[in-house]
Amino acid sequence: MTDSARARPGASGSKAGRDKRSVRRWVRRGALGVGLVVIAAGGAGWAVYAKLDSNITPDEAAAAELARYEKERPTAGVSGAQNILLIGSDSRAGQGNRRYGRDSGTERSDTTILLHISGKRRSATAVSIPRDLMVDVPGCRKSNGSRSEPMFAMFNYAFQMGGSACTIRTVERMTDIRVDHHVVVDFHGFKEMVDAVDGVEICLSKPINDKAAKLRLPAGKVTLNGEQALGYVRARKTLGDGSDTDRMDRQQRFLAALVHKVQSNDVLLNPVRLYPVLDAATSSLTTDPALASLRGLYELAREVRDIPTERVQFLTVPRESYIYNANRDQLVEPEAERLFERLRLDAPVEVVNSPETSQGSEPSDDASPAPTFRGNTAAQNPCG
Repeated sequence: MTDSARARPGASGSKAGRDKRSVRRWVRRGALGVGLVVIAAGGAGWAVYAKLDSNITPDEAAAAELARYEKERPTAGVSGAQNILLIGSDSRAGQGNRRYGRDSGTERSDTTILLHISGKRRSATAVSIPRDLMVDVPGCRKSNGSRSEPMFAMFNYAFQMGGSACTIRTVERMTDIRVDHHVVVDFHGFKEMVDAVDGVEICLSKPINDKAAKLRLPAGKVTLNGEQALGYVRARKTLGDGSDTDRMDRQQRFLAALVHKVQSNDVLLNPVRLYPVLDAATSSLTTDPALASLRGLYELAREVRDIPTERVQFLTVPRESYIYNANRDQLVEPEAERLFERLRLDAPVEVVNSPETSQGSEPSDDASPAPTFRGNTAAQNPCG
């Protein structure tokens, strides 16, 4: 074998060595690149988390006021069960809200729902409380530091006088149910949430032309954007029979359709679609301190995400026209107490979407052991 022949293997081996070293360098560089991407993604993820987390306003004032009256509040209910008061504020202050009227410096509870989540996370029951319901409102701390006098008044007077703490204390006195958490959302937050899920589909038996609500819709199947949805759930005088009860029924049907929309598509599993929903859901929220973080809201959402839509129920507290004023409401007894007791005990409640169903009727011998109330579930197709 010649020297040149001997040299070839050496030359060839040297090239292979250089290739291996080159590969190692690329691997190191690639690993570094991947590491930088991971770090950048982590930083972006933290930025997103921080933004969403900072969207939520903790209601420290309400927490302090409720602590002041801790001894008079109901004791906690069945272990694991949660009672959350959802309050829709009609405040005209803040981004996007002034267009709905003059900001007088006060706000009322446009919509209030007591949401009961069962201890075993098998059901969720949302009970609407009429804003015109006549109730005992305790003396509450006003925003200026003074205190109101206890009085018998419309339910939404509580929020106007003393905000969420006064509303919570009023609900607890009326129901003897401990409110574990509360959430306040304004007009802007509601609209953004609907837009974030690309609208909510409803069906109308006839066209709507409501100038006060700035709402004009055709009959049939309609997908409402945020602005239209707000007008739809707030309109009162020109839709249905003009009563607040009819409006609450409409709000419940809409919320059921919203829950169905979120659970029926890939919003919860797709980060690209989930982010705007979370951003909208948190952007106008004021909650008790325990819920005022993404972690707090996530823990709550994680616990209830597997509740089947047929067990997400909506109903209105048993009510009738107030004996001294037909434009006000009063509780129907003993049906109302029957409902409150079931929620306190974390016992089953059944709803039937039938106008003939009496509120809180006792079951027959062959029926479910739970009393039946008129309402609907998130599984019911509004266009079915």
